[in-house]
Amino acid sequence: MKAPIIAPHTFGRAFVLISVLLIAASSTLAAPWGGIEPFKSRRADVIKILGEPVGESPEGVLRFKVMGGSVQVSFVNEKFAASKKLRSEMVGTVLQIVLEHDQAPDTPESLKLQENKSFTKDETETRTIYRNLKDGLVYTFMQGHLRTTRYTFADNQLDRARKY
Repeated sequence: MKAPIIAPHTFGRAFVLISVLLIAASSTLAAPWGGIEPFKSRRADVIKILGEPVGESPEGVLRFKVMGGSVQVSFVNEKFAASKKLRSEMVGTVLQIVLEHDQAPDTPESLKLQENKSFTKDETETRTIYRNLKDGLVYTFMQGHLRTTRYTFADNQLDRARKY
C-alpha cells in the first residue's frame, strides 16, 4: 500500500496553524514549572512532583532541595483570596514558585531578555530584575548571573479566578 501524497503547501499551513495554537495557549496560562502551575496545582500535586519538603514556614510555604538550588512553593491563602476577590476554590492552589539558583550560568544576554519586549527591566546597584507580568515570570540577576526565577499567575488568570 502506498502512502498518501501530501502537497508541500499543506505542511506550511499545518505548521502555521499549530504555531498559532501554541502561541494562543501559552498566552493564556501562567508560567508553569516542572508540572506545577499557579492557580491550578495544589499541595498534594506539588508533593507528588517534588517529594517531601525539607521545610515549611509558619505561613505554609514549602521548601524543597533540587539539583542546582532550592524551590519554595507558596499557596493562595484566605487573606490573599479576599484581598484579590478570588473565588473560594482558589484557596490552597499554588500562588508562586521561586527557584533559587546556586550557580546558574544564565545571564540576561544568554536568555535574550534585553531584546524581549515582553519583559520590563528594573535595576538597582545590586540587582537586575526582568518581569513579564502577563505570563507570570520574573528573573532576578545578581552580579549579572541568574539568582532567582519566579513563576506566578498570569494577568488573565487572575481575572478568571476572581468572583464577579
